Amino acid sequence: MISIPKGTRDVLPSQSYKWRYVESLAANTAALYGAREIRTPVFEHTELFLRSIGEGTDVVSKEMYTFTDKGGRSITLKPEGTAPVARSYIENSLESESLPLKMYYITPVFRYERPQAGRLREHHQFGVEVYGSPSPLMDAEVISLAAGILDECGVGGLTLRLNNIGCPDCRPLYSAALREFLGRHGDKLCPDCQTRAAVNPLRTLDCKVETCKAIMKNAPRISDYVCPDCKSHTEKLTSALKKINIEYEIDAGIVRGLDYYTRTVFEFTTELAGAQGTVCGGGRYDNMVGSAGGKPTPCVGFGMGLERLIGLMDAAGASFGRRSGDSALEVYIAPQSPEFAAECFRLANELRRAGVRAETDFMERSLKAQLKFADKTGARYAVVIGADEIASGTAAVKNMAGGESVSVKLDAAVMADFCRVRLIDRDVKEKK
Repeated sequence: MISIPKGTRDVLPSQSYKWRYVESLAANTAALYGAREIRTPVFEHTELFLRSIGEGTDVVSKEMYTFTDKGGRSITLKPEGTAPVARSYIENSLESESLPLKMYYITPVFRYERPQAGRLREHHQFGVEVYGSPSPLMDAEVISLAAGILDECGVGGLTLRLNNIGCPDCRPLYSAALREFLGRHGDKLCPDCQTRAAVNPLRTLDCKVETCKAIMKNAPRISDYVCPDCKSHTEKLTSALKKINIEYEIDAGIVRGLDYYTRTVFEFTTELAGAQGTVCGGGRYDNMVGSAGGKPTPCVGFGMGLERLIGLMDAAGASFGRRSGDSALEVYIAPQSPEFAAECFRLANELRRAGVRAETDFMERSLKAQLKFADKTGARYAVVIGADEIASGTAAVKNMAGGESVSVKLDAAVMADFCRVRLIDRDVKEKK
């Protein structure tokens, strides 16, 4: 038997409704903020990620799936969603649209790392990218959008952590101070941080090795080096967050893992089971478009892993909008015996054309077995059709949950209207 590649996972029919629910919820929330969907290819030219993410990052140096195609080109499966959106923004001249331009995406991303709970080599991200506004209010807008999605998903116990990692004017001063500090502890740093100290010193701040974490507690703080403009940016951002009642903590240890970030970086974290710390991360990256070959354009956004989010919702006992409300059957049409199967098949298809999720028997099961199957699939109603029903032109529509039956005309349009009215009544009652 051929097994699934390590670090990947099937989403089975019994679980896919959770994905549709979360994806729809996230997309609908983004739409409330004026964001529209963008889709980019699964693979891009490797140069895009080298220039935007940075060669000194773990993503580029260790985790990318890169290969040479038949034309001799270096191609990489996208390890994140931000750089491809920037490439598309430039290539398709999206700066000609009204700004700010707000976009969201749902995409698979690929990173070669050790598979563990909440981490896969192929995982999926929901992300938001906003182009054109340098305002701290836009940072607050994006954070508010992320918070809104997490709130709609029913994810509690979250902490918003903020930091400002400076801009091209002030970050070099901090990098120099940090590099000098690291030089005094070089032999005590892990091998990765010894490399980072020379190539990308900020990455040492979030090293997970205990010895490095202990050393970095005494490292220079970037807050002591940021320029007045960066400091003012953070003050305006935090003021805006207070106005919309979003609590936050300033965390000097947050740097995010990619080179393109400037000024604001943020994470939503949780201590709840299954979350593995960060649930959502993002920030500002005003140099991204320029590094990818476009005109300098201010940008801000975030990404959240769907596997991790769904796992957290599972741990919290989320309803995912009721499974029955997603793809479960509304009506099961049961032939009393095989001779009535064709008539049931016709009615089921007419109901589908009328917008009702309907199914019938294709396995020549007994009537008892059919009703058991209908119950197992979550069908709300069942209709049994035999000689009497065909002769009278009516059939009993049975509520599978309550057991009561109502005689309804054996007509697809009439039956569809009956189902819709009953479903609306049920939804109103449940909301009350």
